[in-house]
Amino acid sequence: MNDVNGVNWRAEDLWLALEPLCPGLSIEVLPETASTNAALLERARLGDPAPCLMVAERQTAGRGRMGRAWWSKQGDSLTFSVGLPYAPQDWSGLSLAVGVALADALEPQPGTEPRLGLKWPNDLWLRNNDPSDLSAHKLGGILIETLMLPHAQRWLVIGVGLNIAAQPTHLPDTPFNTGYAGMQSLDTALDAPTVLHRLAAPLLQALQRFEHQGWAAFQARFAARDVLAGCIVQAGPSIQGRAAGTDHEGALLVHTASGIETIHSGEVSVRPC
Repeated sequence: MNDVNGVNWRAEDLWLALEPLCPGLSIEVLPETASTNAALLERARLGDPAPCLMVAERQTAGRGRMGRAWWSKQGDSLTFSVGLPYAPQDWSGLSLAVGVALADALEPQPGTEPRLGLKWPNDLWLRNNDPSDLSAHKLGGILIETLMLPHAQRWLVIGVGLNIAAQPTHLPDTPFNTGYAGMQSLDTALDAPTVLHRLAAPLLQALQRFEHQGWAAFQARFAARDVLAGCIVQAGPSIQGRAAGTDHEGALLVHTASGIETIHSGEVSVRPC
């Protein structure tokens, strides 16, 4: 399907580019669904583990990390999921590696102060255009979920939500507590199909690289975009200190008054404070 609600997603062109990277891949573009992640997980549960890239112009029950809602509206955002069987030697750091792949695809030559930053463990942030102002606002997020299939096969679903509009035409009931950033702040000509075409192949290539080389292949590139590095952060109710990058497993290192604390993805919510 190429055209949905008058938008040309150029799905056939995208499939031609992606199928050699992921044989058997299908591409589906839906005008609306509850959650692309949930749809692909349910499909795998029902016995269809074929690789799929599913795009929704609007999600009515999109989810972020720790169950947070992710709103989307046609044209204002890009929401998609990739589902496929996956078997890396070590899963540690996968969400960070996905973030690196997306940021590098969207900003291939970042310079000394990248505008696209990564906030541990799964957010993309956009810094202001002024190099002297390093504040940033949330541009998008990543949600990774897995499912065990028969014969010990594991099914991976990577959900990506990216703001496209420089300013949304619809605000959710709750305010953006991290501020708002959209891809059109980088380039006013960008739209959701263009961004998807820019991201999809690098994401699949990164998954292949991670499967064979793990987090070590991405750690230095994450560090170059780490928006928390050197910041005072609050991790949960009791840990406060200065963020100091990641360890060999992708865990966040925090220098506190009592020493270095290691924070693992899924344990806590980490915010600059």
